[in-house]
Amino acid sequence: MMEYILQYFHTLRHLKLRQIAYQVIRRVSRPSLPMRRGQVIRRYDVQLEQVIPRTMTVPDEFTFRFLNEERRFSRLAIDWHPATACKLWRYNLHYFDYLQEAGRSRESISTLIDSWIASNSPGMVDAWEPFPLSLRIVNWIKYFLASGKQAVIAAQWLDSLHNQTLWLEQSIEYHLLANHYFKNGKALIFAGLYFVGNDADRWLRKGLKILSDELVEQILPDGGHFERSPMYHAMILEDCIDLYNLCAERPEREIGILAGQLRGVVPQMLHFLLGMTHPDGAIALFNDAAFSIEPTPQQLAAYWEQLTGCRLSLPVDQFWAFPDTGYFVMAPRVGDWLVIDCGPIGPGYQPGHAHCDMLSFELSLGGRRIIVDSGCGQYLAGELRTYQRGNAGHNTVTVDNQDQSEVWGAHRCARQARPISPSLERLADGAQRFVGSHDGYRRLPGSPLHRRILTWHGKTIRIEDEISGAGRHRLESRLHLHPDCRLKHNRNLLIISLDGINVAQIRQIGCSFLHVLEGSYSPEFGIYHPCAVITTITSDVNLPHKSGWIIEIA
Repeated sequence: MMEYILQYFHTLRHLKLRQIAYQVIRRVSRPSLPMRRGQVIRRYDVQLEQVIPRTMTVPDEFTFRFLNEERRFSRLAIDWHPATACKLWRYNLHYFDYLQEAGRSRESISTLIDSWIASNSPGMVDAWEPFPLSLRIVNWIKYFLASGKQAVIAAQWLDSLHNQTLWLEQSIEYHLLANHYFKNGKALIFAGLYFVGNDADRWLRKGLKILSDELVEQILPDGGHFERSPMYHAMILEDCIDLYNLCAERPEREIGILAGQLRGVVPQMLHFLLGMTHPDGAIALFNDAAFSIEPTPQQLAAYWEQLTGCRLSLPVDQFWAFPDTGYFVMAPRVGDWLVIDCGPIGPGYQPGHAHCDMLSFELSLGGRRIIVDSGCGQYLAGELRTYQRGNAGHNTVTVDNQDQSEVWGAHRCARQARPISPSLERLADGAQRFVGSHDGYRRLPGSPLHRRILTWHGKTIRIEDEISGAGRHRLESRLHLHPDCRLKHNRNLLIISLDGINVAQIRQIGCSFLHVLEGSYSPEFGIYHPCAVITTITSDVNLPHKSGWIIEIA
């Protein structure tokens, strides 16, 4: 019981007072729709250039595939609340991202919007919750603007959109903040510019205030998003480009100020995202990241170039550091690429997407992923979620079977590990060396501290781990291999091959008992590939202790 109380204490103590207050308010207060006065009027001078189109991956317009789970509905009977679908799947259904799919017919869109309005009265679960509400408001407006200035937009559509924004205005996610709050602000700006009247003016003011504050709060000086997830970074980056698209040509001073902020921050965000991109063109998978949810780095760079004429490409340096976000990248040869994480788990008051990946790394050789993060297969609390958020799902050292940060549930975290003095440098002999530590195990007896030195020189990658402190402890170190990799033993070496060709060999530093276990790799939601996990276990060892790995590239 006391352990449970302490877990909640260490979880709640990181929250802002504003979050705690609104956790209470949202439980005792419910939004309502005021009596309508007069006709809803849309603005006709709002412009939006072509946004990033989605690709339809289903056989017909009433089949929906989210999180790699497909469901087909009848045109005449769309189930907006399928009981057997998880909440995140239902959320996706209510986002209406599919309105941006290239080739989707106006007839199907009309049917979907009419059906949604008829089936989802104000306040219904999922449909009227503020996060899906924010995404849907923006997606409807994008579609309405793409239809052309003179297009007839059904009065009931405009009425519903207006009511949805009124509801959102009363349910801003002050209790969560972070990316949810950013989405709320974006939706208010879109609706504030799309409509005319006092409500629209109020939404616009509130949205501008949220975004001007959150751009400073959420986008770090090195261009990374403060939740430290490459996927959520891509999401917020698209939001920023969408907002610039909407606001850049507006005459209003306050909107021009926001557009100026965005023009300054988007290139930094793109540079960060391109730096966090493997040679295969897809993102690193730290901290609740997965493929096929957000646009690719290349799509986002092309979208920005379309609007501004500014072309950004992958950094040409052989290594680069993102010290504020806490990611450090080595790329000594084309196709060879390594990223190591030594940053905070995210904003202390919102660690919902944090994983225990401090001092973990990912590695590509010859353009192929070799050592991988376990990824993110689902948001439901359970064994898989625990594995993929915890130490066991990452390429780092575990002490006494404990997670470096106390992640629990689907999105919670109690005591949080902190990085210590990470650095990346080029040595006189041309080697690249990362050094960093974290204090996540200071809470254990003997105050263990994990320090990792990773040096890449020529075709050798040397990973040295030092666990300082006192007392006797159990240490484990893991390396997750991509499912395409095959392993074979040759005396004290492990040889990694791809398609029958040897690409690298691995050996240990120090005397530890080595296992090759089975882990899980989820590059997308709803996908679970078994993968080999090279694991060393050192039981009952006195600290300080040194161990590690040597990877020799073929």
